[in-house]
Amino acid sequence: MTSSVVSLLATARADWSRRVRRFVGAVLERVPEKLEMRLNPAKFGFRETDIPAPPTAGHRGIRLYIAPVNFAGQGHSWARAAERLPGVTAVSMQYSSKKTYGFPVDNAVPVEVFSRSRRWQTAQHSAVTRGFTHVLIEAERSIFGALFDASLPREIADLRRRGLTVALVSHGSDLRLPSLHRERDEWSPFRDTSWSLVTELEDQAVRNRAILDTVGVPVFLSTPDLLRDYPTGRWLPVVIDCARWAEETAALNRSRPVVTHVPSSPRLKGSDLIDPVLRDLHDSGVIEYRRYDGVPATLMPSIYGSADIVLDQFRLGIYGVAACEALAAGRLVIGHVDGYSRDHVREFTGRGLPIVEATPATLAEVLLDVVARPAPYREIAREGIDFVRQVHDGRASAEALRSFLTPSRG
Repeated sequence: MTSSVVSLLATARADWSRRVRRFVGAVLERVPEKLEMRLNPAKFGFRETDIPAPPTAGHRGIRLYIAPVNFAGQGHSWARAAERLPGVTAVSMQYSSKKTYGFPVDNAVPVEVFSRSRRWQTAQHSAVTRGFTHVLIEAERSIFGALFDASLPREIADLRRRGLTVALVSHGSDLRLPSLHRERDEWSPFRDTSWSLVTELEDQAVRNRAILDTVGVPVFLSTPDLLRDYPTGRWLPVVIDCARWAEETAALNRSRPVVTHVPSSPRLKGSDLIDPVLRDLHDSGVIEYRRYDGVPATLMPSIYGSADIVLDQFRLGIYGVAACEALAAGRLVIGHVDGYSRDHVREFTGRGLPIVEATPATLAEVLLDVVARPAPYREIAREGIDFVRQVHDGRASAEALRSFLTPSRG
């Protein structure tokens, strides 16, 4: 058999194989997902029992759906805050992997179901568009998986066309531009341009800013500093359950205070910059330093409750959920919060932020002062309890959401 004939046969077999694969694929596309899961379970990565029921929020009043990430449990907490408003019910949704920090959520969806199950995507879309009046979309992420080719603008257009009112909320890194941040803060983690994540975060923030500009819906921001990245947004304070974090034992009653650091992202929090300082103070007997990583949410109250001082973050110039939880526990919180954020908090709340300012360069000096003069710092820790009860228990967040959720009168 000549080489040309062999080549023709090989080409014919390859063409036939492609045709068969296309035919099989076309057939499988028409097979109901439930049946296909039995025929080809490896394709999906989840079981029939993993698909949750669609969410419901009653049939009257304002019905708010918050999705899809629930970072630090905030989707769930904002839902409960919104329900402080008259006639409002809310449901939070989160897609997640098996490895989570265990934050509460109303509608938990395995990420494999979210991304691969067209049946779930279609049912969820139907439940949201028929059962809810308002949607708050987190972190510029698609809320229906691949139903609209993962295009958030298309999802929003569809929701609005069906009569739903839509807003977006940024959690932070999804919108914070590294190029701007490194210009305004000497401790910015984004000054390390060799860090590959810097480029990724810059590209992500640029894309998300373009989405916000395109869709033309209200934008909420979880931390005040994001107003510099998106000035037309509105601060939506993070929410915590103050009672869950309350501690009977006051802080700073030991000669050697316990100093705790629990970074969710060590590089962004500046852990590498402060660890040497803290180890030196620990080894010299000034403080007892406790560092934790990867702690489930259920264990955090006991960790903060056993501390005197909680170190938050030292690079981004912000404060968030972790700092609020430590304040609610009556701990002295130390971290780097820039003047812009502090000024906005004072303007918004009428009171100063009770987080002791320190940078990696001044942390040792600040801690030595706390050990030498604990009395004024005990008062700051007590102020922190009252601050979070006023600003971060959900009431201020409900007020921030009021104009979005309730129609104006008159």
